[in-house]
Formats: sequence, C-alpha cells, structure tokens
Amino acid sequence: MTETATGSGTTAAPGAPVIEVNDLVAGYLPGVNILNGCSIVAHPGEMVGIIGPNGAGKSTLLKAIFGLVKVHSGSVTLQGRDITNLKANKLVQAGVGFVPQTNNIFPSLSIEQNLRMGLFLRPKKLSERLDAMWELFPVLHDRRAQTAGGLSGGERQSLAMARALMMEPQVLLLDEPSAGLSPVRQDETFLRTRMINKTGVCVVMVEQNARRCLQICDRGYVLDQGKDAHTGTGRDLANDPKVIALYLGTLAKDVDGA
Repeated sequence: MTETATGSGTTAAPGAPVIEVNDLVAGYLPGVNILNGCSIVAHPGEMVGIIGPNGAGKSTLLKAIFGLVKVHSGSVTLQGRDITNLKANKLVQAGVGFVPQTNNIFPSLSIEQNLRMGLFLRPKKLSERLDAMWELFPVLHDRRAQTAGGLSGGERQSLAMARALMMEPQVLLLDEPSAGLSPVRQDETFLRTRMINKTGVCVVMVEQNARRCLQICDRGYVLDQGKDAHTGTGRDLANDPKVIALYLGTLAKDVDGA
C-alpha cells in the first residue's frame, strides 16, 4: 500500500472533550500504582497518540479508562459524565470502544459471527452496522463466512476494530494496533485507523511505534513513570529535542511526509 496516513498536526477545534482523564492514580494491586497522576484529554474528531518507554503505564491507562484496572483516585469523564471505574459492559453502552493488543477476537467464530457479537446489545441495528463495517473493511466482507482463527495478524486487527465499532462508539481506545505486524501491514493498520477517525470517531491510541504514531495523530502524550511528561501536536513532539533524545532516538524527519 503506497498511500500514507498522516495527521493534521494541529489540535482539533476547542469544545467539550469527548474523553478526559484527570490526575489518574491506578494499579493492579492495592498500594501498587502504575499510573501516578496521569492526565489526558481528547476532543471531538481528534486522534490522540500515547507513547513512552516500556513500563510507563500506557496500556494501563487504556485499561483504567475502560474499567479493567482499578482507579484509586482521579477521574475519567465521557462528555462530562463521570465514568470512573464503570464496568466494561456499561462503558460499551455509554459509547467507549476498546481493542486490546491480544485476545481481541473469537477465533472459533466466523468473521460475521464476531461482528454480530459486537452488537448483541442493539440487535435491531445489526443489518445497518454490518453494512457499515463491510464498507469500511471490504476484505472482511469478502471472507465473512471464514473462521476468524485463520486470519492474518493484520486481518485480525481489522476484525477487532470492526467489532468494537459495531456499537458506534464516541471514542475508540486502541492498544498497540501495529504490534507484531510486518511494516506493510503496519502501514495498512495506521491508514485504516485514520480512516476510522475521519468517520467522526475520536481515537486514543497507545503505540510502541512512536514515530509513526506521532506522524498520524493530531496530538500526542508522552508517558513516563505513570505521568504525562510531554504533550503537543504530533509534529511538535516528533521534533522536540527532549522527546527525540529520550524516546525516539533519531530525528523523525518523515513526520511532515518528507
């Protein structure tokens, strides 16, 4: 695929945030915190990237937003509504979609059955939402009767995203969508993610491929030791000497598409 996914490099128009995380302290065990006062915000239409070193708390942040990790203090709001520590099934109904890095499909079910599972709460809209996903992910339509376990890594990622989108979320949380994929499949996944964002879905994405993440995202956050250490547009972060020295290693000359 020769087309390149690129972000605008500018912050979306001001307005009420879709998702807002304030001073979040969270962890898997009582008294053992991974997040230590983390704050992020994502506005309507934005694509926000979360990068940082291993162990910084990036995946924990998404899981805390999605109710899978206990929040000890701080808050998470969805369009002004407090959703802190709300159960995952309630968050899906409220408009939050989540695609974990692993175990994100039902391998024994067909592609179409996987998508149907994504809309079990609103069965009356099944036909409409299936049509929307077939249009967004045509490769899934062509193989909709195939068992999902036989898909490639990139196809599995597409299926996981499509299933999360069945409920028409206001915000989509993606945890390492390019992990384990070849460079070509990574490009396809990033392009597909940007296409999803252009449909109006706010995207918050955790990525180890920091340079590519900053390239396609409107804004980014750099997490370090469970806190947001740096924030700015994707372009600004990719060219920030401190971010380069600590997290990128070399200048991200391709951020502007060069």
